[in-house]
Amino acid sequence: MSESTPSPLSPDSKPSEAIDTNPSLLDAPATLSRTARTRQLLGMKGAAPGETSIWKIRLQLMKPITWIPLIWGVVCGAASSGQFSWTWEDVLKAATCMLLSGPLMAGYTQITNDFYDRDIDAINEPYRPIPSGAISIPQVVAQILVLLIAGIGVAYALDLWAGHEFPTMTALALFGAFLAYIYSAPPLKLKRNGWLGGYALGASYIALPWWAGHALFGDLNWTIVILTLIYSLAGLGIAVVNDFKSVEGDRQLGLRSLPVMFGVNTAAWICVAMIDLFQAGIAAYLIYLHQNLYGTILLLLVIPQITFQDMYFLRDPLNNDVKYQASAQPFLVLGMLVAGLALGHASV
Repeated sequence: MSESTPSPLSPDSKPSEAIDTNPSLLDAPATLSRTARTRQLLGMKGAAPGETSIWKIRLQLMKPITWIPLIWGVVCGAASSGQFSWTWEDVLKAATCMLLSGPLMAGYTQITNDFYDRDIDAINEPYRPIPSGAISIPQVVAQILVLLIAGIGVAYALDLWAGHEFPTMTALALFGAFLAYIYSAPPLKLKRNGWLGGYALGASYIALPWWAGHALFGDLNWTIVILTLIYSLAGLGIAVVNDFKSVEGDRQLGLRSLPVMFGVNTAAWICVAMIDLFQAGIAAYLIYLHQNLYGTILLLLVIPQITFQDMYFLRDPLNNDVKYQASAQPFLVLGMLVAGLALGHASV
């Protein structure tokens, strides 16, 4: 008989050589490991345990992925003030306000939440730094205090820089810190209730940084406050998306998130309805202000969000929550900027 030729149906008798001819088989575990570590560092779902660098662990606790909407909220607030100009001073002011809203106050919020949720995380996300034992409780408390003090200090410096008679930025930082605390900590622990906790989270990610950006460059007024609080009802829908990954732990520990209260499918519909309807409501208000182009653009930006809701989220909210957020949220945050520009143009 002649020597057989290696083929998919007649494999080579030297498997090590076969592997050598396909290096992607060797690279796959390394690629997966790098991806998991990146997700871990950013504070995303699907992370991997095993990080030993204390500074990377501290960064992971602060969940950098969550800073983005707050930084963007500052941009929207600066736009709605109608008084931001592209000078070095204004750019530096905005960057400092982004530092305040993102790494400092959002970082404080995330670590505080992880501290009080360590029992839930032990069920839902045991790879997180606190339940995994990668960082000690005293180290966590120290980081919370450092971020809080630094945040209040930066806010006060911004008040001096902007020449505020009333320390608006400091007041907003203190209010945000208080809201973050009662959201996570007993006895109030707002997150126990899906409606209160979701709205507190939505307002923290939309209204608070928007107010900060607006107050830094203009005069924060009740119209802006009320409009952004309405916009935050769309943020409540976004907050509900984050609850689907924690259904089992929330149910075991008695937290009444919307997926626990109404079931997964009903909560998904509530979520998308709030995201879409309140954006449409803001668009209608812009048209009422005769900002027709901005209002129309905002409405058009809702359409791809509805598309991704149907493609991903409504079909399988438990497994497609991250995919849906990555696909749809860029359109939501772009709509926020459109609204901010419109309000600034209308001198609201």
